[in-house]
Amino acid sequence: MRVLPTERLLASGHEAAAVTESSQEVPPVIKRAEVVAIALVILAAICVTGVLYVAKAFFLPIVMAFVVGTMLSPAANFLERHHIPRSVGAVLIVIAVAAGLAFIIGLISAPVLDWTNRLPELATQMKAKLHVFDRPLALWHEMQAAIGGGSTAAPASLELPKFDWVQPTIEFLSPTFTEFLLFFATLVLFIASWRDLRRTLIMTFGDHEARLRTLRILNELELHLGNYLLTVTFINTGVGIATGLACALAGMPNPAGLGALAATLNFIPIIGPIAMFVVLVVVGAIAFPTLGAGMVGPLIFAVITFMEGHFVTPTIIGRRLALNALAVFIALAFWTWLWGPMGAFLASPLLIVGIIMKEHLLPDNSPQLPSD
Repeated sequence: MRVLPTERLLASGHEAAAVTESSQEVPPVIKRAEVVAIALVILAAICVTGVLYVAKAFFLPIVMAFVVGTMLSPAANFLERHHIPRSVGAVLIVIAVAAGLAFIIGLISAPVLDWTNRLPELATQMKAKLHVFDRPLALWHEMQAAIGGGSTAAPASLELPKFDWVQPTIEFLSPTFTEFLLFFATLVLFIASWRDLRRTLIMTFGDHEARLRTLRILNELELHLGNYLLTVTFINTGVGIATGLACALAGMPNPAGLGALAATLNFIPIIGPIAMFVVLVVVGAIAFPTLGAGMVGPLIFAVITFMEGHFVTPTIIGRRLALNALAVFIALAFWTWLWGPMGAFLASPLLIVGIIMKEHLLPDNSPQLPSD
C-alpha cells in the first residue's frame, strides 16, 4: 500500500512528540519502600535516644571514657615509643588527668563553699545594691498596667529567687561517685587495650577494602580528637589565665578560682562563657560597693571571650575541622538536654566523630550544585 506524504508527516510528528515527552525529566517519585525505611530509621533514632536518656548513669561514663580515651591515645603512643608499657602509661595518664581535675576542683570549691554558706548574707547585699532597678521596674509595671496585662499594685523592689534550687543544681552538675569510678576504670582499660581493640575492629571485616576503610576511620578519629583536646586545652588555659589576671587587676576576690572556673566552663561552647559572665557579674555586684565597679571584671572577660571565640579558636581549629556553627549549636542543645553539662562537653567531639564517619561511610559522589 502506498503511503501518502501527508501521512508520513503526521507519523513523523507523532514520533517527534513521543521523543520529546520521553526526553523530559520525570519528577522523582518516593517509593513505599523508601518511606518505610525512613520511618524505621526515625523510630530507631527515637529508641536509641530514649535508651541513652533513661540509662544515663551507665552510658554517660562509658561514652565519656571512650571519647576521652581516644583523645589521650596519642599520649599513650608517645609513652610507648619511649619504652613505657602501655598499661603503665594508661595508669600514668589517668593519674595525671585525675590530678589536674582535683587541682581545678580545689581552686573552685573553696570560694563556692564559702559563697554557699553565706547565701542569706550575700542575698541581702545583692538586694540592697539592686535598688537601682526599682524605678525601671516600676515604669515597666505601670506600662503593663496601662496596656492591661498586669495588676495596679507595683512591686516595692526587685525580688531575688529563693534558694531551693541550689541543692538540686549541685546534684545535677556533679556526677555520682559510681559514675566517676566507672569512668576512670573504663578509661584506664580503654587506653591500655586500645591497640587490641583497633586490631579487633579491623579484622572483624573480611573484605580488604572494608578493613582499609576501618583503619582510615580509626586513624582519623585518633588524630582529630587528640588535636582537638590538645588545642582546646591550651586555648582554655589561656582564657583562664587571662580571666584570673583581669579579676586580679579589677580587685575581685579569689582571682585564681575564677580563672580556673573560666577555663573549665570554656570547654562547654556558648553556654560556658555565658554562665561565667553571669558568675562574674554576681561576684562583682557582691564584692564592690557600686555596680559600675563590679562590672569591670565581667566586661574584660567579655572582651577576652569575644577575641577567643571570633579570632583565636576559628583560626586554630577551623583550619583542621570545619564545623558548621548551626550544627555545633544543635549538637550542643541536644547533648546538653540528654546528658547535662557532660553532654555539652561531649557535643563537639561527638560531632567530629559523626563528620568523620559520614565522610568515610557515606561519601558524597553526587554531582555538586554550581557556585553562586
